[in-house]
Amino acid sequence: MTLLTVNSGSTSVKLGLYEPGPAGTPLRLGGEQHTGHDLDPSAVLRALAERLRPAPEAVAHRIVHGGTRFVRPTRIDAEVITAIGELSPLAPLHNPQALRWVAAARDLWGIGTPQVAVFDTAFFAHLPRVASEYALPARIGVERGVRRYGFHGLAHESMWRKWCALYPELPQGGRLITLQLGGGCSIAAIDRGRPLDTSMGFSPLEGLVMATRTGDLDAAIVPYLERELALTGDQVIELLNNTSGLAGV
Repeated sequence: MTLLTVNSGSTSVKLGLYEPGPAGTPLRLGGEQHTGHDLDPSAVLRALAERLRPAPEAVAHRIVHGGTRFVRPTRIDAEVITAIGELSPLAPLHNPQALRWVAAARDLWGIGTPQVAVFDTAFFAHLPRVASEYALPARIGVERGVRRYGFHGLAHESMWRKWCALYPELPQGGRLITLQLGGGCSIAAIDRGRPLDTSMGFSPLEGLVMATRTGDLDAAIVPYLERELALTGDQVIELLNNTSGLAGV
């Protein structure tokens, strides 16, 4: 089976082509990266399809926010697309973009080509309560799903697996700190394959200072900016996501 992977980030997309190799390990046939905020998924995939013969037999998409529902790779259908869209307010730079690539692949290769979503939040689905829960009343935190989800899980898990391969003498890799540094940045603590904590939280806005995102911020700043700048809550979030971080300073 030839598999096309689509890693849609906040500032770029990475495409990879794989087929089964020896002992079932994936063999990378090629790949390419495109950067920019105005990429046209349909145009990029059409150009790729002209060079691909035959067409991929399946497409796998990185989806940043899967909430509490999606904790393992999931076949994409209309219901899954709707659920991913409903999580877009929590990952406005990522989930909507990923859905554009899902739609472009479906339009190009049809519904007969299966598409699968793999979720960045899945690796952190079982964080300890001390790391996953905010100090909020239970009726708001636990019952409303306001918790630390963690992101970049695919990258942190991949780093842990590579560390294990480099140091097989350490039981399941031992204790490890991993860092994902790009347009978005995060840090995670992993104990023998089990995530203990991570810097990103309810959304990919929390944590380290990033390219255009503030990272950690006193919550009182949000209503203050609403009042002082006459902005809506959504406009403040857009400011914190798109024109802050390193771009702001």
